[in-house]
Amino acid sequence: MARWNTIARGTAVAAVATLALAACSVEGDSDSSSSADASSSDTAAASGDALKIGTLLPITGSLAFLGPPEIAGVHLAANEINEAGGVFGQDVEVIDSDSSDTANPQIASQSVSDLIAQGVGGIVGAASSSVSLNVVDDVAAASVVQISPANTSTALSGYSDFYFRVAPPDTVQGNALANVIMDDGIENLGILVFEDDYGTSLRDVVVDTLGDTVNVTYGATETFDPTATNFSAEAQAVMATNPDAILIIAFEQTVQVIKALQTAGWEDFSQTYYTDGNTADYSEDLDAGLLEGAKGTIPGANPTTEFQDLLNSAADEPLDSFSYGAESYDSTMLLALAALKGGDSSGATIQANMAAVSGANGGTECTGWVECSDLINAGEEIAYQAVSGSGAFNDANDPSSAYIGVYEFDADNVPVWQEAVYGEVPAA
Repeated sequence: MARWNTIARGTAVAAVATLALAACSVEGDSDSSSSADASSSDTAAASGDALKIGTLLPITGSLAFLGPPEIAGVHLAANEINEAGGVFGQDVEVIDSDSSDTANPQIASQSVSDLIAQGVGGIVGAASSSVSLNVVDDVAAASVVQISPANTSTALSGYSDFYFRVAPPDTVQGNALANVIMDDGIENLGILVFEDDYGTSLRDVVVDTLGDTVNVTYGATETFDPTATNFSAEAQAVMATNPDAILIIAFEQTVQVIKALQTAGWEDFSQTYYTDGNTADYSEDLDAGLLEGAKGTIPGANPTTEFQDLLNSAADEPLDSFSYGAESYDSTMLLALAALKGGDSSGATIQANMAAVSGANGGTECTGWVECSDLINAGEEIAYQAVSGSGAFNDANDPSSAYIGVYEFDADNVPVWQEAVYGEVPAA
C-alpha cells in the first residue's frame, strides 16, 4: 500500500515549475528480453548514429483525446534537445504512429512493426495498458525500449527488462482514489467498470484499499462489455443496491453510462467519481452543471502554466487537455539521456542506462536537457528530475514514487485541478 501525504497546491507543483522554466533554455516472462547486448537487435543503430524515437500514441480510437498532449510532450522534448545540438551531434528524429485502442489491435501491431523496421531505439507509448500488453513482447524481442507515459496496469510491473513507465501503477492511483472516497465520508459505493485490464486492475486496488471502511454494493466482481452501447441494465443493477456514490471506470463509454444512470433515476452526479481514463471535459456532451462537484484522479502533478505554454508551442493546434504531456516529455528525455550516457542510440544500450539516468543509483539532480547532458558529458552520474514529479525507476521499471492529481468538475462539466497527493510505489 502506498504512503500518502496531502500536498497544498503550491507545494505540489513547485518542483514542476522549476523544471518547466529549465525547459525553456498479466504478469510476464522477461527471459526473451533480458539481454543488454547491443548486437541483439538487427535494427539497432550503430554507435553515434542519430537517435530515433517512435511514438505509439492514440491518434484514433477511444483514447484519442489523450493523444495531442502526449504527442506534444514528445516533440517538446525533442525540440529542446535538438535546439541544443541534438544527441551525438545529430537531431533526434521522432516518428509518430497510431496506437488506436483495443478495439483495433491491428493498428498498434502494424505501428510497432513499422517503427522497429525504421530502426527506432525507443518507443513512447502506449497510452492504454491493454494496448501495451498486446505489443510489449514484440517490442522487447526487437531489443527496443518501450516507455509509457500513461500505463497503470499492475500486470505491467516488471513485465520486461525493455519496458518502463513514468506513470505509476494502479496501486498508487487506486489507493489515492479510495482515500478521496473515504475522506468524503462515503459509506456505500457502487462501481461501474468495463471488462478491460486497466479497469479491473484499478477497481481491485480501490476495493482492497477501501476494505471494511466502505461497503462496495456493486461492481466488486461485476463488469460491463466495453463494446456495448446500451448500459441501462448495468445502471439499474447498481441503482438497485442503493449506493451513496458511484465510481465509473471506463473510457469513451462514460457519456453513455452517465446518460443511462440519468434515465435510471440517479439524481446527484456530484456523488460520482472518475479515473484518468474518463476525468475529461464533458462541456459539450452533458447538460451544464450535471457533474459539478464530482471528483476524479489523474496521475501526475498539475503542469504549470509555463509548461502548458511550452506544450502548446509543440502541438499542431491549441490543446484543451494536458494529461500525460509532462510524462511524455519525461519519457523522451529519459530515452535520450540513456542513449547519451551509454554512447550509442541502440535500444539495448538505452535499456542498460535507463535506471541510472533516472537517479536509481543516486547522482547529481538535474533538470532539462542542457543541464543533464552537460553532467553526463563531464562523466558524472545524474538523477533526472521529472517534470511529472515521478521518482527514479525501481526494480520493476516502475517509478518509485509519483503524484496523483485530484480534480473536481466545475459548472461546465470540466475537471479542475484541486490538489496532488504523493505516493511511494510498493516494492515489487
